[in-house]
Amino acid sequence: MKNKYDMIVVGAGPAGTTTARYAARQGISVLILEKDRDVGIPVRCAEGASEQGLKSVLPHIEKRWIDNRVSKVLFHSPRDREVELLFPQTGYILNRKLFDADLARMAVEAGAELLTRAYVRDLVHDGGKVTGVKVLIHDKDYQINAKMVVGADGVESRVGRWAGLKTRTLLKDMETCAQYVVGGIDISDQHIHLYFATNLAPQGYLWIFPKGNGIANVGIGISGIAAKHKSPLAYLNEFMNDRFPNASLLSTVVGGVPCDQTLTSIVADGLLLVGDAAHQVNPITGGGIVPVLVAGKIAGEVAAQAVINGDVSAESLMPYPKLWHKAEGKNHRIFYKLKNYVYNLTDEELESIADAGLKVPVEKRTMLTLFRAALVKKPTLILDAVKVFT
Repeated sequence: MKNKYDMIVVGAGPAGTTTARYAARQGISVLILEKDRDVGIPVRCAEGASEQGLKSVLPHIEKRWIDNRVSKVLFHSPRDREVELLFPQTGYILNRKLFDADLARMAVEAGAELLTRAYVRDLVHDGGKVTGVKVLIHDKDYQINAKMVVGADGVESRVGRWAGLKTRTLLKDMETCAQYVVGGIDISDQHIHLYFATNLAPQGYLWIFPKGNGIANVGIGISGIAAKHKSPLAYLNEFMNDRFPNASLLSTVVGGVPCDQTLTSIVADGLLLVGDAAHQVNPITGGGIVPVLVAGKIAGEVAAQAVINGDVSAESLMPYPKLWHKAEGKNHRIFYKLKNYVYNLTDEELESIADAGLKVPVEKRTMLTLFRAALVKKPTLILDAVKVFT
């Protein structure tokens, strides 16, 4: 480890390592600092991603990253009627431990350095500009200087706050989540299951993502407001006791997902935010793998060019939020509006959506079919749904 780098990336999740990889490829020196002992552990994700999305950012897709391929989704209504949709593209259920570790390896192969068990405690400032980090490594304090710092430190990000950016998430937009990896359940490996009902997952949804061989990720995400009355883990336990009482619980994870619009400001002098730290997950699904890979690619290329040009001011970094908005951000604004409406539908309205979907032959059903039914009382949002689902 040196005492100065062109770029320091705080966090070795997919957003951080992708940013580091694309920056290092342009010849600048990059250091990744990860607070956990191992990259990719613990897994805080349902692990779903589309083949098309991954191929848009990654040079290749390794077979070992993929636990299962899915081609269909089953929406379960409050009365547990099933509405099947065919995916327009292949969906993957990933092995995030291997996936994240390989993304880190790819960043290192591109020229980045990586340190684990490195706990960043604060930023270094010089005249209002971020110029490095203060970090605890193996119980010893260091100051490491850099021309650029990237905050990729997840939903609990402190880097943005230290830089003076407004990172607050309203309680209604912070999805509180719980997930079990379970074994010994009898479900189709071809389907993702999504459950919508106020008694199962108020202001959110419950999911089953099959990983194959009777193993699946079973989880729930509900708004922070709903969670004040009953925890997501309590809802999840009730579901498991009712549907899969004999399943084996292999692991448990709880946490939050900022299902919000992208932060208003994601750059400052000498600093940018990426991934969950910048609120770049899909607001309606909470899915973040592909969006943060896209953001990391843009961030790495823009930041590296700023370093090479000798100007890392917020103004010089503005191509990053502009390109992000063009690539994903504008659609995320629409998804956010749709989420605020759909997640407050009553059980009766959800049953009406199931009615509408079941009247359409399965080969002609699309996500837009369901959203047209969901938005019948809010026709102004139908055009928005058309924009993101066609």
